[in-house]
Parts: sequence; structure tokens; C-alpha cells
Amino acid sequence: MKIADAIRMALTALMGNPVRTLLTMLGVVVGVGCMVSMVAIGAGAQARVSEQIRAFGAHVLLVNPGANNRNGVRGAVGSRLTLTGDDARAIARLPSVALAAPSVFGVAQIVYGASNWSTTINGTVPDHFDIREWPLLKGRTFSQDDIQSAAKVAIIGSKAAEELFKTEEPVGKVVRILSTPFTIIGVLSEKGVNGSGQNQDDVAFVPISTATLRLIGSANSVNRDTVGYILASARSDEAMASAITQIEDLLRQRHRTRVGDDDFTVTTAAATMAAQEASTRTISILLGSIAAVSLIVGGISIMNIMLVCVTERTSEIGLRLAVGARPRDIRRQFLLEAMALCGAGGILGVMLGYAAAFIVGTKFDWPILLQPEAAIAAVILAGGVGVFFAWYPACRAAALQPVAALRAV
Repeated sequence: MKIADAIRMALTALMGNPVRTLLTMLGVVVGVGCMVSMVAIGAGAQARVSEQIRAFGAHVLLVNPGANNRNGVRGAVGSRLTLTGDDARAIARLPSVALAAPSVFGVAQIVYGASNWSTTINGTVPDHFDIREWPLLKGRTFSQDDIQSAAKVAIIGSKAAEELFKTEEPVGKVVRILSTPFTIIGVLSEKGVNGSGQNQDDVAFVPISTATLRLIGSANSVNRDTVGYILASARSDEAMASAITQIEDLLRQRHRTRVGDDDFTVTTAAATMAAQEASTRTISILLGSIAAVSLIVGGISIMNIMLVCVTERTSEIGLRLAVGARPRDIRRQFLLEAMALCGAGGILGVMLGYAAAFIVGTKFDWPILLQPEAAIAAVILAGGVGVFFAWYPACRAAALQPVAALRAV
């Protein structure tokens, strides 16, 4: 029997009972839908993590103060304010470190004319922008004279510039920060949202000397050289691990602490984002498990329905065998019916998965990457499931004896 004839007969058999066909393929539809949506959500999560790492900086290391521990009570991370500007300068001299920038920060109101905006004020040095790979959209960065003289100049992010100046040109304008006049000397290019959901463009930078003397003060009132955190950059991806080790060893030596009693933490943007990716991966694994169970359930349903079909079509099978059909022709027809059933279920599942992924992306503002190769693989897998679970019913149908089958007429 020709393949085309077998396919035509398989489709005719499936369309003869459409309700049963739809119910049979339901498990396959759900399984393939979960698989496609899982891949789309997982790929979107990886793309977001990569985007956030690029937005923060490729080789950035973040050195934060540790936590106080008094009378057995452990404080919040950052409460043990022991990092200093000298620490940052010592870190910058390490072999695996390219740059290091000390910073202090706080929140203040910026006023320009009748407009005002509350934003993060960050006191830092020019190397901060090189570490973050954060170019200026317009204007200039801080000079060494600005740092040494505690100049009243500021660089603002694009969000703060938009809120304060609307359509005006910000560079050269004078604003007030905590009643102190500052001249805007630059506007940063847009960075977007970081891993914690904070808008990185809603910020203003001033020289660190200006911040400690006129605005925020040092991180610790007892030691005027303390800073809120230190940003550093490794020389390459390969140098990241050695840079972390060297920074930890250096700060333990400078702060006279031991392993396990550190008064600082060294983290990377990649490590922080990896935690988010791990959470998304867990969800993807859960969806994958659901997809696998659904496909197995769908396969079992197909096997059961095929066994019922063998019983219902015993007379048809016997007649075909009696007029010359070979057992392999009978087996092929039942396998083609199963493949057609799972193929159609796979296509519907792909459509369902893409729709579910689109809804998730729209509802939760999550990036979704639809991958055609994943859809093709899911449909092929669904067809494979159909062949696997339909093999036994097909072989049972092919093994029927013509005389015994015709007696059932």
C-alpha cells in the first residue's frame, strides 16, 4: 500500500470521531505547550541576565561593608563601616585589578527653578564611570581638580535630567542640592533598570570630596575617610576569580581580620544576576516536569485509544488482511494515525505555548524569546511519543489472523 493512501486512511479514521481525537491529543497539547513556553521564558531570563550584567559592567566587583556582630546580635549587611578611600587605592594597585573607585551615597532633593526631584546622590571619582562602562551623553566628567577642590559640580542620569529639565539643555544649569548650588557638567547615557528593579538613570554624581564635605558626609562619623562601598574592575573575565581572592586577602591584612570574621563582602554583578537566573531555572525545570508528565499521560491515552480502535476495527483489519494487505501495512496505518494525532497536538501545543509565553511577558514585563527550533523539536518529540506508545497497539492489530478477525463481523 502506498504511503499516501495510508496517510489518507489515517486522517479519515481520525476525523471520523473528532471529539475522541481532540480528547486524546489533549495531553500532547499541554505537554508541548509547557515545553515551548518553558524554553521561551528560560531564554528570556538568560537574555535579561546578560543584559543586566552588560548594563552594570562586564568585570565589575562590588566591595561592601560587612555586618556588625555585638553581643551575639548580627546587624544588617553594610552596618560595619570599615572601608576607606585608602582601601580603594590599595585595591587599585593589585595585579588582577584594573581600576577601583570609592563611593558614598545618600538620597536628597534636587531643585531647579520650580521643579524638584528626589534622587540618589553618589559621591565618587572619575574611575567609577570607566568601571561601569557608563559613557556621557553630553558634557564632561570630573577632573582631578574637581576632586581636590571639592568643586560644586554634578553629573546626572538621564531620568533625573528628564524630570528636572524637561526639554531644556541640562549642561551648564545650576541646581540646588540640600540648599547648596551645583553646576551640571554632564549627563550620562541611558543605562536602564538593574537586577533589583532600580532605575540606574535616576541618580546624580558629585565628586566624593564634595559629597563628604558638603552633602552626605563620610560613611562613618568617627573616621572621615570611610566610604559606603568600593567598585573595582578585574582586568579580564579570566582574572575575576584571582581579583576576588587578592581583594579579600588584602582587606583581611589591612583590617586585621581572619577568614570567617570579615568586615566586608566581595560580590560580582554576574553572581548577583546568577541567583535570579537560578530562580528562573527552577521554574523552568518545574514547567519541564509538567511537560514531561503531560506527554507521558498523552502517550498513555493514545495507547489506550489505539487499543480500543483495534477492537472496534477488527472486522476492517480482517477484511484488509483477507484481500492481500500485509501485516506491516496494518502496523504502518496505526502508527501513521498516532503520528498524525501527536503532530496535530504538537502544532496546537506550540500555538498554546507561544500564547502563554506572550501573556507571561505582557503581564509580568518579562522578556520572552520565541525560538523556532524549540517549536520544531517539540513537534518532533510529540510525534516520537505517538510512535512509541502506539507501537504495541499497532503490532497487536498487525498480528490478528484474517479468519479470526472476519468471524467478529
